[in-house]
Amino acid sequence: MAMKNQALHHNHLFELSTTNPNLNSMALMPDNRQLVAAPGALQQMTRGDRGTFLSTDENIIMKQVQATHAPDGREVDVRPLLLIVEDILNRATLNVDAIVPGKEAALEALENRTQHAGFFVMLEALSYTIDRLSCEISYKALGGPDAHSIAVSLFNWLSSYSWDAKVVLALAAFALTYGDFWLLAQIYSTNRLAKSMAILKHVPTVMEHSGQLKPRFDALNNLVRAMLDLSNCIVEFKELPSTLITPDIQALSTALAHIPTAVYWTVRAIVACAAQITSLTTTSHEMYIGSTAEAWELSSLAHKIANIHDHLKKQLAICYQHIEEKRSVESYNYLISLFEMTHIDNMKILKALIYAKDDLQPLMDGATKRRVNIDVLRRKSVLLLISGLDILPDELSILEQIYNESRVHPTRMENQYEIVWIPIVDRSVEWTDTMQKQFENLQSTMPWYTVYHPSLIDRSVMRFVREKWHFRNKPILVVLDPQGRVVSPNALHMMWIWGSSAFPFTSLKEEALWKGETWRLELLVNGIDPTILTWISDKKYIFVYGGDDMGWIRRFTTAARTTALAAGIPLEMVYVGKSNKRDQVRKTIALIIAEKLGYCWQDLAMIWFFWTRLESMLYSKIQQGKVDENDPVTQEIKKLLCHDREGGWAVLSRGSTVVANGHGSTILPTLLEYDLWKQHVPTQGFDKAFGNHHDMLRGAGQPCYRFDFPFSTGRVPEHLKCPECLRQMEKLFSFKCCHNDEGVLSTAAALY
Repeated sequence: MAMKNQALHHNHLFELSTTNPNLNSMALMPDNRQLVAAPGALQQMTRGDRGTFLSTDENIIMKQVQATHAPDGREVDVRPLLLIVEDILNRATLNVDAIVPGKEAALEALENRTQHAGFFVMLEALSYTIDRLSCEISYKALGGPDAHSIAVSLFNWLSSYSWDAKVVLALAAFALTYGDFWLLAQIYSTNRLAKSMAILKHVPTVMEHSGQLKPRFDALNNLVRAMLDLSNCIVEFKELPSTLITPDIQALSTALAHIPTAVYWTVRAIVACAAQITSLTTTSHEMYIGSTAEAWELSSLAHKIANIHDHLKKQLAICYQHIEEKRSVESYNYLISLFEMTHIDNMKILKALIYAKDDLQPLMDGATKRRVNIDVLRRKSVLLLISGLDILPDELSILEQIYNESRVHPTRMENQYEIVWIPIVDRSVEWTDTMQKQFENLQSTMPWYTVYHPSLIDRSVMRFVREKWHFRNKPILVVLDPQGRVVSPNALHMMWIWGSSAFPFTSLKEEALWKGETWRLELLVNGIDPTILTWISDKKYIFVYGGDDMGWIRRFTTAARTTALAAGIPLEMVYVGKSNKRDQVRKTIALIIAEKLGYCWQDLAMIWFFWTRLESMLYSKIQQGKVDENDPVTQEIKKLLCHDREGGWAVLSRGSTVVANGHGSTILPTLLEYDLWKQHVPTQGFDKAFGNHHDMLRGAGQPCYRFDFPFSTGRVPEHLKCPECLRQMEKLFSFKCCHNDEGVLSTAAALY
């Protein structure tokens, strides 16, 4: 019990020394005794090793080990050798379930690295060293000196190699003996040659007592696994790209200082494991049955090596983070330069944005639901739909409708484009099964190409779309021409307003389309409701109105009917809700239907699209830098969006010609005061008389105008003029919680 407590004290000291190098000089025992096993007495050697393990000053040990280190500058790629050794050690076990999942695939991938002349030349050069080390370990374990002395002798043989090569070559030497024993154990019952060899090595006897030896086998397996983990970690440090991380980085310098210690204790563990195997094959079973000291010895070593591994693994994680950050910066700068170059096609651009390697098919074809290569987009106009996993069903539904309509006549010029969904997911948030399910559900509904999985999108790409394309979680549609040039940083506004007729979605096309537009009712309702288009063609008077004040709606619809009846005009009305407060709009629609107040859109997707198109018109003007132009279309769109902020509002048209666009505070009084202006109807016409009286009331008392621009839109104008008085509006900031609403303008970051 005293010896076990001392071992625990020793392990605790190493745990402290990994974080405080000054403790490495602390003696593990008051004295520096070194127990040496008597020649020929293996059990004494094992217990003598335990004494050395407890009492040796680690600082003195490492000075001895460092004195053997004289690398000659040769570089050895030990990864292929380590993978072979790892496969041997994983398979050489009684517990088949302990074989690490994925190693089959790793070995298959290794074949390409081992089936070439260079690997075999390297193996031939190292085979003598490996075989000599194996003999050294086996011979001295039979009755040689203590484990530390054996380890130092091995380091002398390995003096010209780097630390990572030392540990892998020592493991390979151990794997020869360890693998040979377990190979015989696994096949001697079915192979006559193996059976005869197994008898010479006492293997059948060992297997007969495997139940009693289980604690020792378990401890042996745990130590082997710990050695492999630590060795892999050491090799990973060697494989770090020197162009991205240098020893002056604290995490790397700390690790490099501890790697010699890690290699030493791994070699010590190899010697201990070899001693266990040798004892099983060279002594009678009475000597090793019932002893638990050896199992405890192996467990203590496994604990120590696990502590070293944990410390190095933390430093390795910091190194990887540093490399990732530096690589991300380089990739980001490369992306910027790539878009400044001229290309013959769009392949370099698309690969840089989606997935640069050629080892897998990064796209899913929405039509066939099969994975495809990026080559399917070569020399095509590509619309990158960039969004998170919270993209609205309404957005997808309308976009799918427009996309499917373009597929009906695929040979038309305006339909020669492809859409690719680029999902942007916050990497700092752990990817969960719920998120995976959400992603798969979204992907399954999309008829266009999608990135196979969000993890394929590089961090540098996510930074690029946020900083250069102003993505702020709200979907954007970036248009690339067949050469990969950005012709529109966000064509989603164009898509909502004009659909596929906006192809090729360039700024010039957008400008040309605006030049052809006038302030008319079709601009507001086109592509939403054919019923209204029929009213327009019949030259009827039409009230398009909205809001969520049910009292105002009742008064307005009653006054409108009364006025129309008195004036003898054909009047239709349609309720289009609000840009937000979906739940309230849904209740308002139900009341309008129940009270038979008039026609309304019962499909909330139609209401969403109406307001989204209006906002898109404003954002289109912002994107063009023409939001403050004094043209009627821009000013009337701004007025209508302002009217939606509070109370009711209405737009009156005769056919396609808009008569009035007003807030409820002026529209309703105009109707109620019909007797004051009805005498002008015979001479001016109803529309002119209504408009004149409404303008008079608006001038007498117009409410303040304001705009909310959600931060998620990505583009907020620096200045904005009032659509009524044309003065510069005051810029404020506000915060808004809409946990009960699902509106388009859900979170305001800038208030004008």
